[in-house]
Amino acid sequence: MTSIKDKDAAQLSEGEAVKELARLAKEISGHDKLYYQEDEPSISDAEYDALRRRNGEIEARFPSLVRPDSPSQRIGSKPAERFEKVRHSRPMLSLDNAFTDEDVCDFLGRVRRFLGLAEDQELALVAEPKIDGLSCSLRYEQGELVMAATRGDGTEGENVIANVRTIDDIPQKFRAKKPPDIFEVRGEVYMSHANFAAINKRQEKAGDKIFANPRNAAAGSLRQLDPKITARRHLRFFAYHWAETSNLPGETHWEVLQALKAWGFPVNPLAKRCRNVEEALEFYNEVQRKRADLGYDIDGIVYKIDRLDLQNRLGFVSRSPRWAIAHKFPAEQAESVVERIAVYVGRTGVLTPVAHIKPVTVGGVVVQNVSMHNEDEVARKDVREGDTVVVQRAGDVIPQLVRVIEERRPKGTEPYKMPEICPACGSHAVREVNEKTGQPEVARRCVNTLSCPAQVVERLYYFVSRAAFDIEGLGGEFLQLLLDSGLVKEPADLFTLKDHPEDFHAVFKKHFESISARNAEKRGKAAASKKVKEDKTEYLVGNKLLAAIEARRKVPLDRFILALGIPHVGETTAKLLARFFHSWDAFIAALQSDTAVAELDEIEGIGEVIAQAIKDFFDEKHNRHALDHLLKYVEIENVAVQTASGSPVAGMTIVFTGSLEKMTRNEAKARAESLGAKVAGSVSKKTDLVVAGPGAGSKLTEAEKLGVKVIDEDAWIALSGTSA
Repeated sequence: MTSIKDKDAAQLSEGEAVKELARLAKEISGHDKLYYQEDEPSISDAEYDALRRRNGEIEARFPSLVRPDSPSQRIGSKPAERFEKVRHSRPMLSLDNAFTDEDVCDFLGRVRRFLGLAEDQELALVAEPKIDGLSCSLRYEQGELVMAATRGDGTEGENVIANVRTIDDIPQKFRAKKPPDIFEVRGEVYMSHANFAAINKRQEKAGDKIFANPRNAAAGSLRQLDPKITARRHLRFFAYHWAETSNLPGETHWEVLQALKAWGFPVNPLAKRCRNVEEALEFYNEVQRKRADLGYDIDGIVYKIDRLDLQNRLGFVSRSPRWAIAHKFPAEQAESVVERIAVYVGRTGVLTPVAHIKPVTVGGVVVQNVSMHNEDEVARKDVREGDTVVVQRAGDVIPQLVRVIEERRPKGTEPYKMPEICPACGSHAVREVNEKTGQPEVARRCVNTLSCPAQVVERLYYFVSRAAFDIEGLGGEFLQLLLDSGLVKEPADLFTLKDHPEDFHAVFKKHFESISARNAEKRGKAAASKKVKEDKTEYLVGNKLLAAIEARRKVPLDRFILALGIPHVGETTAKLLARFFHSWDAFIAALQSDTAVAELDEIEGIGEVIAQAIKDFFDEKHNRHALDHLLKYVEIENVAVQTASGSPVAGMTIVFTGSLEKMTRNEAKARAESLGAKVAGSVSKKTDLVVAGPGAGSKLTEAEKLGVKVIDEDAWIALSGTSA
């Protein structure tokens, strides 16, 4: 029987999709932390991209199943604490990925449909090698470099200006007679193969850490507290975009790149303007052939719509621009042996089998754990302990078990059988039957949802995660210790820890000693010379953690909604709800209405499934009790809606109906939301405005019945200031 992990997204049932998305969210989150915060990824970029791609494919099929902790709602990871934090003038977003020529054609097809462009209209692209380094934003004022920041979580990064000044490729001042008053250049800091080899040679000679790959070395070098160390690493830089600017030196992406080059910024010499998709794909194949001889790492090609007016019209989705995509190179593969198969219990009680393999290097990264998603996946591939298997890093990032080499299977092995008892609590673990199909669900789940320690810890871990309450330092291991001690049983208990300082510090000391022991084991003999006064240190760190918890007593509405872990409510949906209701009181009041599901369903982007899930969550007695307890300790902030200055539709609820002839429906909705309006899917008494095109039907009739103001497309263009 085919396991869920090996099934195509198109073949998954809804139950299987729920389980697969849970697995992907947890696995990707762990890799994000290793990659963005610790600069030590455990999988290749190809493997990681494959995981994110699969997550996106499943969410596209089942939009109502998007999780609160979905990778599609995140950009990178939070900034480290060693540097001053910098808020980006414009978010530093990630890119969606393409892995085949068909994916690239689909991307351009989506762009044409969004913009309403005919197939014969030229849609030029700029194609650039995707550098495998660390993104960096450089702010210039009157031509002088005044700020440099890493991507961080996309909204807030780290101030690395002192280190950036040591990079020869980055000009301290524009080479222009009259530079713009403000211009933010964005690009990639990287390390050449030659410098990487030289650095590792020095590191080995000094007995210091050996970097796994040039990307890790570049990231670690840029984030050194001592700029002198950064200077010795000889980092490089390629400019590829911009953010805030008082004046753009061109009307196309290509023209601005040429201006950056003229101003003294290094622009990748392979970058090319392509008139169509055929030229772009030819460029991809050409660069792939040259890849090994470039002298620096790239993992694909980035395509960007050339015309800036079209980029502006396309805008962005939650974590990426609609006008760009990364065409990744194929994944690398390697062979290893399955030493054992272990089962882990997730936040929702799902049992996930993981193959622990002999460590093997794939694409420059050591892989030793490969998730197999569920027992169907294990059975389909017939993975057994002792098997020799082929693994790859999907998208050069996420580890995947491709297949078993059956001819090398040891004699006497038995097919793996999933346990029917939860390994975390000893309760029964069952496969529920889907009411619609009558077939068993793909995932096996622990029935002890209320007190299974694995689930409690995971729910708390999600509550304090970066996108939710963002409490730094509360990892799964420490949360488990707090749970075992009886100090914490639900989220509200976190805010009472300060009332039990002696008990808290006793637990934290145990946690601190465990970490210190592991670090000492890694350092070996050097530990003795580097040992600190741990009793004093753990006390100070423990107090810092208590302070971090106290600092999160006030939380924005969208983060609070997300932290609750409501099924199907991810970061994007939480923000949508916060923007629509503005306050917690308004949100709760709506849920207490007899028509709550219908009202939620009217919100653009919600839908009946999500609406019902929200209502069911708040109707559950246990959830209400925990929520009432939590509200005694936290204050929920209304989320301010950012609107264009002087917006005539800010705060209004707008419904679009009928055919639009001068812009696409998606473009019209995106424009309305950018002006601070709420876009609803149906007309009600709360609707302020209906934009009706030819063919408007029942929505127009309902608007006229309720006396809602109705305008046509031309009036909307004039009202919104949209260019026709």
